[in-house]
Amino acid sequence: MLSIEWFTFLLKLVLVPTFIGAVSLAGRRWGTTVSGWLIGLPLTSGPVVFFLALEQGNIFAFKASQGIMLGIVSVYVFCLTYSRTATHLRWFQSTLAGFTGFFACTALLEGVSLPLSVEFGFAVLVLLACLLLMPRVGADRAPAGGMRFELLARMVSATALVIALTAVAPLLGPQLTGLLSPFPVYATTLGVFTHRSQGGEEAVKLLRGVVVGSLTFTVFFLVVALTIVSWGLAASFLTAIGVSLLMHSVLLQLLRLRSRISRPF
Repeated sequence: MLSIEWFTFLLKLVLVPTFIGAVSLAGRRWGTTVSGWLIGLPLTSGPVVFFLALEQGNIFAFKASQGIMLGIVSVYVFCLTYSRTATHLRWFQSTLAGFTGFFACTALLEGVSLPLSVEFGFAVLVLLACLLLMPRVGADRAPAGGMRFELLARMVSATALVIALTAVAPLLGPQLTGLLSPFPVYATTLGVFTHRSQGGEEAVKLLRGVVVGSLTFTVFFLVVALTIVSWGLAASFLTAIGVSLLMHSVLLQLLRLRSRISRPF
């Protein structure tokens, strides 16, 4: 019988390339902003916390959820830093700048402990600030044509990055692992390939979608943190999933409205 560790590993081996492929195809159908919106779903960190709860207990999962909620701030900093450089630098330089922002923010947040409500409010304020500071770009243009080899490269790159992070995580300690759990694997992979193939402005649109969609990510872990100890694992996750799907639908409508009027947030 497979251990939880092996089951999680195999799950990532299947889910990561599948999700990257689906998001890439959605981007070609509906535009890069929609791709970013999809990335905002907690499709990596959510299962990780679920398996942590099964293995370590609900209190451990509660603490991990708090760390992840704070860690999403570093993702916003990554998206902002990448976006501010993407319109005049190459993808490699923008990625380096984004990673520098992410890890610098993570280092500052390590050891920080905030009440749950303050933590959530802080994450939302940083999200809004990032949207205001991101470069002004127009509405999505027609998606590029199909590129089979690029799609395969996206899937392989994202999977390799997730596996590498999973291998390193046990060496970092529980708090730092929680902060690094939201590491922008999907945003990095799709942002780089979009930047290379369609230009910096399209990468900005994708990352703006990531930031907006990540409000769902934050709300998901807020619900889990508020309910998992008192309600139990199943009820907590079912409630978080329901609230998140409703939130994500509302955010999609806002993104479509923004696209129609061709004005940035």
